[in-house]
Amino acid sequence: MPERDTAAGSALGEAVRAYLGHLAVERGLAANTLTAYRRDLRRYAQVQADRGRTAVAEITEDDVRAFLTGLRDGDAGHPPLSAGSAARALVAVRGLHRFALREGLAPRDPAADVRPPAPPRRLPKAISLEAVERLLAVAAGPGDDGAGAAARGLRDRALLELLYGSGARISEAVGLDVDDLDLAEGFARVAGKGGKARIVPIGDYARQAVDAYLVRARPELARAGRGGPALFLNARGGRLSRQGAWMVLRAAADRAGLSEVSPHTLRHSFATHLLDGGADVRVVQELLGHASVTTTQVYTLVTVRLLREVYATSHPRARDRPAG
Repeated sequence: MPERDTAAGSALGEAVRAYLGHLAVERGLAANTLTAYRRDLRRYAQVQADRGRTAVAEITEDDVRAFLTGLRDGDAGHPPLSAGSAARALVAVRGLHRFALREGLAPRDPAADVRPPAPPRRLPKAISLEAVERLLAVAAGPGDDGAGAAARGLRDRALLELLYGSGARISEAVGLDVDDLDLAEGFARVAGKGGKARIVPIGDYARQAVDAYLVRARPELARAGRGGPALFLNARGGRLSRQGAWMVLRAAADRAGLSEVSPHTLRHSFATHLLDGGADVRVVQELLGHASVTTTQVYTLVTVRLLREVYATSHPRARDRPAG
């Protein structure tokens, strides 16, 4: 059954049409974006018509908040929306009211102080230490399968050891130049987001893997191209790309039988394992290059969840046992 549209001929409906026309002609929004705005604003106008609001000037802040609550709760004709989808609809509503105020269709903007719902905090995906060790054990591949395979295997092992040993982002690792390393002292200088540089320590396993790559593999890979300063080279002798590094990680994960692996998996595991080992959250913040400790504190939720799961399955009085 088609959705009713009793707001279509009202002054509010005319304001919605004028705003959509503005978005199409003056703002040049894409067709898909306009379709989403039209759908969200049609629902908004209908909800306000049901509340007795026939003109945009009649809508109050409480009306806007009630609409947002309705999106999250759902109704007979609509399922509840996620925080992200409700926030998207609110963007359209706020745009409508800013337009109405600017065009003199309303004396105030009732949506100005209505904030979108906060999305749920998503915990980073980390894998266990045993899974990391399994991944690193197969990083170099199953063996020699052609010219240059041994060199690429040493590179792949060095790359993954460095990612886990330093907590660097994949983009930071492939951006490293040879001169950014100080293997004698066990440090690397990485360029983080916004070009902000930081010094990260490299553990013994990563140092040994990178040293083996530099001595036994990089010269061979460099001969395929002009070499250059890049630390990690592809088969053509150029700098290994982020996509190339991701393919290295994905191939190793397949060999290790790990399914949930992303470009950030080793970085997340680095942070989680440090906190599990008792590292201070502010030290981990510095190592990860987070501007705010709030970002790093998400990892503490991961470790708390793990502690809770271990406690629930291990402590004899963690859970009530059914009477038998």
